[in-house]
Amino acid sequence: MGTATGARRARKNTGRVTLNDLARLIGVTKVTVSRALNNPELVSVETLERVREAVRQTGYTPDLIAGSLASNRSRLVVALIPAMAGSVFQETVAALTAELASAGYQLLLGQSGYDESHEEALLDAIVGRRPAGIVLTGVIHSEASRQKLRAAGIPVVETWDITRSPLDMLIGFSHTKVGEAAAQYLRERGARRPAIVTPGDRRAMLRAEAFVAAFNGEWEIPLASVASPAHLGDGRRALANLLDEHPDIDAVFCGADIMALGVLMEARSRNLDVPGRLKVIGYGDQNFAADTDPPLTTIRIDGTKIGKLAATMLIEKIENGAAKRSRVDVGFSLIERGSA
Repeated sequence: MGTATGARRARKNTGRVTLNDLARLIGVTKVTVSRALNNPELVSVETLERVREAVRQTGYTPDLIAGSLASNRSRLVVALIPAMAGSVFQETVAALTAELASAGYQLLLGQSGYDESHEEALLDAIVGRRPAGIVLTGVIHSEASRQKLRAAGIPVVETWDITRSPLDMLIGFSHTKVGEAAAQYLRERGARRPAIVTPGDRRAMLRAEAFVAAFNGEWEIPLASVASPAHLGDGRRALANLLDEHPDIDAVFCGADIMALGVLMEARSRNLDVPGRLKVIGYGDQNFAADTDPPLTTIRIDGTKIGKLAATMLIEKIENGAAKRSRVDVGFSLIERGSA
């Protein structure tokens, strides 16, 4: 009871219970408390239990920032992704979190959206806190951001894209090749008048442009784009508008699976046979893709592999000064199902 009372007094005076407060309340030195928390095998069972009981009663939380300053080593990795909910990046985040945690690092997520200026503002806030590493989505960043990251000397992994001039480390794939593969697949299955339904961010537009180029001008391919991130309703409305203006389209390449789901729903509402009358191919292979009606043909990116590689490369560079591999092309897979 006396410990809890003293802790309340400490919180009132300082705003939080500190290591010094715990030591004073238990009647031992600060060094002893630190050993009990970080190297429990170095203290007696009795002392260890007293420290643990005090921690339970007071709600003491270690000051990780102070600890990292004292050791000159942060255990925090920051990852910026464009969107979180319903995102193709979820696998990457899950794998990144697990791999980093197993090595004693914590992951902090930031949602950058698809606006370059927003990413720059986030990086301003992040770099000053000196994380151990940074994971970025994509490779196109403002020149100010690139200069800031280079000057900071913090290990950086760019993901989900390919470039010849990465900031530091790179794990990705070619969005241009994704668009070409989707076009080749549809052409081989008889599509001659395709359309595109896509989010409007840079990576999605790279896929769309490559898709158009792969058809060699055989058909003036109509394109419907919406602001990123796209939603199911965007796909429904896009197909409705496309069919009103181009009733003879026979295939749709969707820049996101969620849009493809909307396209399938709109096609069903119009009694259009998929894939007989209209072939549909998506991008992302999200967890619902195999369960649509018909199951969605789509492009799969191994997000889990990207997350694991990003964590491994960052940890190697943080702890050893260099990673065994600095650039990895993970490629992609075309998953053939009933919609095309």
